[in-house]
Amino acid sequence: MGARCGPDLVVSIDRLATREVVRCRAGDMVWRIWGRGRPLVLLHGASGSWTHWIRNVLPLAARFRVLAPDMPGFGDSDAPPEPHTADVLADLVTSALDAVAPPPAGVDIAGFSFGGIIAALVAARLGPRARTLVLLGAGGFALPPAPTRPLRRITAEMPAEEVWQAHRENLAILMIADPEAVDDLAVFTQIENVRRARFKSGAIPSSDALLQALPAIRARITGIWGSRDAFVGPGLDERRRILATLRPDLDFRVIAAAGHWIPYEAADQVNAALLDILRERP
Repeated sequence: MGARCGPDLVVSIDRLATREVVRCRAGDMVWRIWGRGRPLVLLHGASGSWTHWIRNVLPLAARFRVLAPDMPGFGDSDAPPEPHTADVLADLVTSALDAVAPPPAGVDIAGFSFGGIIAALVAARLGPRARTLVLLGAGGFALPPAPTRPLRRITAEMPAEEVWQAHRENLAILMIADPEAVDDLAVFTQIENVRRARFKSGAIPSSDALLQALPAIRARITGIWGSRDAFVGPGLDERRRILATLRPDLDFRVIAAAGHWIPYEAADQVNAALLDILRERP
């Protein structure tokens, strides 16, 4: 894949979406919508945008009305006033969701990484409207971080090719387990997302925000993690145990050899898992 394929593919998928701009107290929040049917909300990770789901939106839109926002402070959406907190972000997303999927319609919600924390808080606010919550590599468990290799520092003085290479190396350290899967599309979306991220997630990913939300969630809770998630390390079973303590019928799936950014690196497996998890059941 050449360097130009990244922006071209993003533009082509973007053009297939219906774009809705919802005015909220933080300014404009931009949603992209594909497909028809039951609403499925996809919440991206920190320093991200809807493009964290670039390899998922079209396959999922064959069965669902896929709603992928740029959360406030990310991508095309305006930033909320500081201080930036998970509760502020969840309030804004919940309020805007009412405009694109008006109540009392039920919704399914999937959240990746930092977006999993916000998805849990949104599900708690939605009460019975939230049907299923899918956590993909989510933080918010207040568990010690796994040790990782140092990231390569990126500075404003670096030439573009060196910046590109640095992002490629950093993605292979933190986000994608197989270095061969760090392609031009992954690097392009990472550079663009980091450049436009204005929300200061700070300590939210390592906090207990998700744990605090879990008891109030009435939705079915499921999880998908990569077995080589750099943020988790050996703590995968602990996350499973914590969730199963509250939900003994927990559906917790592990994708072998995949890293943290599983919606990208293991897109086919994630898409199949989501379609299976979210299929209608008696």
